[in-house]
Amino acid sequence: MKKLVSVILVSCLAISLFAGCGDKSSGGASSGKTVKIGIFEPASGDNGAGGKQETLGIQYANSVQPTVEIGGETYNVELVAADNESSTDKAASAAQTLVSAGVSVVLGSYGSGVSIAGSDVFKDAGIPVIGVTCTNPQVTEGNTHYFRICFLDPFQGTVLANFASEQFSAKKAYCLAKLGDDYSVGLVNYFVEAFKALGGEVVQETFPEGNSDFNSYITNAKNADADVFFAPVSTEAAALIIEQSAAQGVNIPLLAGDTWDSNVITEAAKGKDVSVYVTTFYQEGGNPEFDSGIKDWINADKTNLANNNGNDMIAAVSAMGYDAYFVALEALKAAGTTDSKAINDALWNVDYTGVSGKITFNETGDANRDVAYVKQVDTATGEWTFIAQQGVK
Repeated sequence: MKKLVSVILVSCLAISLFAGCGDKSSGGASSGKTVKIGIFEPASGDNGAGGKQETLGIQYANSVQPTVEIGGETYNVELVAADNESSTDKAASAAQTLVSAGVSVVLGSYGSGVSIAGSDVFKDAGIPVIGVTCTNPQVTEGNTHYFRICFLDPFQGTVLANFASEQFSAKKAYCLAKLGDDYSVGLVNYFVEAFKALGGEVVQETFPEGNSDFNSYITNAKNADADVFFAPVSTEAAALIIEQSAAQGVNIPLLAGDTWDSNVITEAAKGKDVSVYVTTFYQEGGNPEFDSGIKDWINADKTNLANNNGNDMIAAVSAMGYDAYFVALEALKAAGTTDSKAINDALWNVDYTGVSGKITFNETGDANRDVAYVKQVDTATGEWTFIAQQGVK
């Protein structure tokens, strides 16, 4: 009994890190039958900022639709959150918290490494997971319980390599990843493969956990005469790379993937002589009704505003979190039950058009996606500027 009470308290504490426990997290739905959806996201650590923004999209979706029809009955949807702390060491225990809470399906995580690390816990419990923006192929590889609504890194890496070649006539790329990080190491490898296939040359390095001084890496990129600097790292590390590049007066175009699509990045780049480009899942303005609604919702609550880094700029991960929630509802409706196995079976046939586009799954549980958005930071205004909608030729 003490263990059960402990699990409940840990679960409630985890939710409070995002937006508080109780009725607030379930959109204030009326009493009745309840289905629990788990939020497996970082609220702390290197990817805490991105995890909070992804969670905001899920929470906003829950406020828009706090109930779901399952088997002819109306169920309240309760969100149960667990902070995986951006750590592969903590991912399994966070996943177990959600299993112990009795969730029927899970959403997350921001960060491929933690998604992979927590996967077996959900697999052993028979609970399906809908990945929101975890782009490494290993997340869904060799299993039938993990799905994902985003594009994958082989596609994203190729898009970025093509963009570097076409936009900057790049012949040499400097690539930097975090040692042991599945996402950044994987995406760099896919970029390198595609860039070399285009005839490019690559200088490739990694940095250790806890590193905050990137000056030597920036110097190495400059000395290598690199045409582009590719560093798909966490927002925390990215902000430091931007600041230290500007301080050195190095304005090699900085390229990154979806993790850099954050107002943490626009804030770091504002007023500095840097060029920052990212690939991402959603461009603000793509769905005006969604944009207006989530901005109003963020601004109406100081916790939401703080979790969005203090302003109402829409992160693509928030749009993806929103869509993932509704994909989960579609699976619940199709399953006609809160039983996790039935939901897992139903997910294969989900066909849903969200704010980020049409979502269906292929034979590996990955979304059928073939388009990415390329954006650049306007350093004068600290806003994103849309550059291109790009696929792979």
